[in-house]
Amino acid sequence: MQTPSKIFKQLKIIEILYQQGNIDTAIEQTINKIITQELENARHSQAELIADIKQFENQYQMSSSEFYQRLHSGELGDDVDFVEWNAFYEMKKSLDQRIDLLESSTN
Repeated sequence: MQTPSKIFKQLKIIEILYQQGNIDTAIEQTINKIITQELENARHSQAELIADIKQFENQYQMSSSEFYQRLHSGELGDDVDFVEWNAFYEMKKSLDQRIDLLESSTN
């Protein structure tokens, strides 16, 4: 596996080539396929997280946004369920941002 710095350097080269008009359709198709695959993977992970989060919302009869606010204001303890729910919720928020970014490149 390549290091992030090597991958970043390669992406910069592709960017420069593209700016110079030296990109063929195979590279464009490959980039589109990578983004489409990443988006598909992210949506799959999102669906799994939503299912996990729904279980907590049903069990504790509150939305995740309410839970998150109450947890971080100190109203709730450090129960193992709350730690896990918080982690799932933060992972979902991060994943939502990733999906938004990926979708913005397909529009």
